[in-house]
Amino acid sequence: MNADSQIAGQLPVDPEPLPDTADSGTENIIVTGSLIRGSREDSAVPVDVIGARELQNQGSPSALDLIKNLSVSSGVVGESNQGDSRANGAEGVANINLRGLGPARTLVLLNGKRLVNAGLNIPAVDVNLLPSGAIGRIEILKDGAAATYGSDAIGGVVNFITREQEGFLASGSYRHIRGSAGDYDGAISFGHSGDGFTFLAAFGYQHRSTLESIDRDYTTRPYADNPQGGYTGGGSPGNFDFNGPTGGSAYRADLGCTSLGGFRSLTGSTTDRCSTQYGLYTNLVNPENRYQAYLDAKFDLTDSLKLNLSALYGWSRALYSTTPSVLPTQAPSANAQGGGSGMYVIPTYSPALRDYCTTYGASAGCNIDASGLPVSPATSLPVLFRPFLVGGNPLFATDNDRGSARAGRESESVRLTAGLTYDLAPHISMDLGGTYSQYDRWVDGNDNFVDLLQNALAGFGGPNCAYATTASRAVLTPAQITALAGKNGCTFFNPFSTGIPGNTITGVSNANYAGIRNPAGYDLTPGAGLINDSATIANFYRPTRAHSRTALYVVDAVISGKSGLQLPGGDTGFAVGGQYRKNTYSIAYSATRSLGVYPCPGRILNPAATCQIQTGGLGFIGSDFDRASQSDVYAGFVELQLPITSFINVQLSARYEDYRGVIGSTLDPQARIKIKINDWLSLRGGAGTTFRSPPSQSLVGTLTTLQGINGTFRAVDVVGNPELKPENATTYNGGVIVDAGGLTASIDYWRYDFKGPLESEPVQGIVNAVFGASGTANCSNPAFANLLARFTFSAAGCGVANVQRLRTFLINSADVRTSGVDFQAQFKTPVGGGNATIGANGSYTFEYKIADQTVEGIVVQPAFDAAGLLNYQTTAYPLPKLKGQAFLQYEGGIHALRLQLNYIGKYTDQRGAAIFGPNTANLAGSSVTGGKNLAAFPTIDVTYRVNLPSGTTVAITGQNVFNRNPPFARLDQNYDPFTASPLGATVKLGVSQKF
Repeated sequence: MNADSQIAGQLPVDPEPLPDTADSGTENIIVTGSLIRGSREDSAVPVDVIGARELQNQGSPSALDLIKNLSVSSGVVGESNQGDSRANGAEGVANINLRGLGPARTLVLLNGKRLVNAGLNIPAVDVNLLPSGAIGRIEILKDGAAATYGSDAIGGVVNFITREQEGFLASGSYRHIRGSAGDYDGAISFGHSGDGFTFLAAFGYQHRSTLESIDRDYTTRPYADNPQGGYTGGGSPGNFDFNGPTGGSAYRADLGCTSLGGFRSLTGSTTDRCSTQYGLYTNLVNPENRYQAYLDAKFDLTDSLKLNLSALYGWSRALYSTTPSVLPTQAPSANAQGGGSGMYVIPTYSPALRDYCTTYGASAGCNIDASGLPVSPATSLPVLFRPFLVGGNPLFATDNDRGSARAGRESESVRLTAGLTYDLAPHISMDLGGTYSQYDRWVDGNDNFVDLLQNALAGFGGPNCAYATTASRAVLTPAQITALAGKNGCTFFNPFSTGIPGNTITGVSNANYAGIRNPAGYDLTPGAGLINDSATIANFYRPTRAHSRTALYVVDAVISGKSGLQLPGGDTGFAVGGQYRKNTYSIAYSATRSLGVYPCPGRILNPAATCQIQTGGLGFIGSDFDRASQSDVYAGFVELQLPITSFINVQLSARYEDYRGVIGSTLDPQARIKIKINDWLSLRGGAGTTFRSPPSQSLVGTLTTLQGINGTFRAVDVVGNPELKPENATTYNGGVIVDAGGLTASIDYWRYDFKGPLESEPVQGIVNAVFGASGTANCSNPAFANLLARFTFSAAGCGVANVQRLRTFLINSADVRTSGVDFQAQFKTPVGGGNATIGANGSYTFEYKIADQTVEGIVVQPAFDAAGLLNYQTTAYPLPKLKGQAFLQYEGGIHALRLQLNYIGKYTDQRGAAIFGPNTANLAGSSVTGGKNLAAFPTIDVTYRVNLPSGTTVAITGQNVFNRNPPFARLDQNYDPFTASPLGATVKLGVSQKF
């Protein structure tokens, strides 16, 4: 069977069309799944090979498009997807997720050697920084392979293999995307092979242009169609209690809500809330720039000794756009003026409160005196307002007309390898190798210092306020506080709609903006109380940064070849060797995010401030201590290839890895067999165990993620666990291969039985178990005391609407069993002087059964089958049961034409009444049922390619030519970014030239 034709090219090789003369380096055979040099290509290892020509015929799709179309991959990180903790912070990164088991369970190799994982929420290899301009082919092993490669090869292995070439090759492409400036890329490479020396140098560049959420109609659904569609009940305009002690707490929507484009709770609802849409301030595609440089040199030092050196450098930067300000989920401390009550307080002397109550009169709900001035302060819980939303953030107004907050995401990778191959005997060689790989990631952000925000609400904001610190106000009387607010360099911040000039998305101005009304008797100087100024904002809303570094050191030695032991089918192959790996991880935070600098909210105002739990000074992103960790791994392995007969080939492998300490050791055997029944029919199968050790960063420290709880983002802390054990799985596969004339086909059954998979505790399950449909179901249940202690609530007390923060842990979670089939077939026949080919490939998941998940003695996630489900905030990724492609292709002379169908099957959002049941809080009990079932997503691509005699190749590709929108989902951007593409129809022109 021709391996190059087994599946339609589904992973990134060179993003540009390559001339047919480009050499894929087939002389130096690397067989993924075997350590035996020169092993048989018809071995029992189930490997699919994708060559450059196949990708040319598809129009050289981008890395991300190929990964998402890969039938055996689900839940792909790569699109803008800040609403999910598994992708938040990963802007500019792309990874591969075989079987939907999680990207950390797919081992990614370059020329058979490991690559370091990125230091993200989910540790996985960033394929965006691989040398796309140097890749000649890709081999995909769709089976567990820990017996061969060690940790991480649970879902399978993807091996990117560089090519050999002679001379220069230059290429470039441009992709037109409606609403965007388009994507473009370029690459240049030079190679030489001969006289005992082989050399390849390749350089690549890729650019993605911004595609804002508002550039696609499907992202802007009304609240009544999708309350989860990027809406928050803690926005701006916000929600406040204006009446003080009168009638108890009564939080009301700011009356400027609807005129500024917000949604106010319907009459008859249990709350009065203003919900505003932060999703419109995000991007469907963030602007990205990426560079890669790759050098590879091979030297024949003697007839029996060869040296191989390589170097890889990659760099990327994405500019992340998000809500104009984040939710201040932490309450200010008593060190701030007016703080300490668990709420944000706007005092009665605030010009903003006085003007608001006067502007809206009795309908405002203010507790006023005979002259109409407030006698009670306005308050808001930390989850019911934020400084900016519909009016944008003035600090970013010159950056973008939406006023979205922006921050960078930058990655840099370096990889160096050195290897010696020595021929010990005519058919036996020894390979000695060393690899160093490093990945740096800088994640910038912005957040509110909660005590500085409270100070600004009380008139003691700004960078030059003489009375900002706790000590400076310690001896002042209430009357003096009132008199000094807004003076001596101190400024106010206006949190009400009267401080918002207009809606930056719709362009509608705010008639009640103080700067338009010019109310008599008030100082309209920015910062004086009604009109906000940038200096005050910049004082409380500050930039943050986290810098993580992961590094991998590998030293290995392998002796392999033919043993001389003859079996009826030939010589027995063998490999034996050892390996040492060291993984290191470190993360350092800017002062704004450091618990070592600001352990408590009050520390920024009072150097002596303390707190019972150190939560830092920021309201949302979270703070932590700098930390570092390291793990050392010692491994030994053996492999045998046994040609039992001319038609039966068996592979036996085993690997022992010792992690020392608490993690311990593991031994993993594997057996595979291939039986050739006749010239056109073969059988293959295998079984083995595989494992993944806990990444070193999972053992210590805390990572703060942003996750949806009750319809808006909350800070969720994920705490490392030094007691984690390796996860392990037993894998089985068996299949049939047909190669008869022009027909090639295969079908393979696969199954994985997991024990103790490494996961974070399921947020949605914990929330559902504690609060139920009522929102307070188990608040008084003693059995839930330990779970309730994980939550931080606002001053309003226990309830899903009052959650400010949740603390979770990394665990060895519930067991998983998943199984399914992969299938492919294609038929090739001569037609009119060329060749016509029709083919299809796909994967169908029968089951993905997850056992009961218990946290603190409570079943928070009852056993369920994740196959065919969205799996939002569970321990599984989105997993449509069926994915695949079908194509019709003709190649004749210098021309090639291909028509391809990409298909993603329907799946279901399994969330219950909290999402699809009666919405009593805001919709007066109406249910919103749309988005429960996500429709199938078929798209059509067409590619025409011509190879000119001059060495020029030109290709034009139309992707999603019928411009289908992604299926509607009840998520932030109204679609599932893990699964579908947001782009719609695109046209790409690619050109390459061989010199």
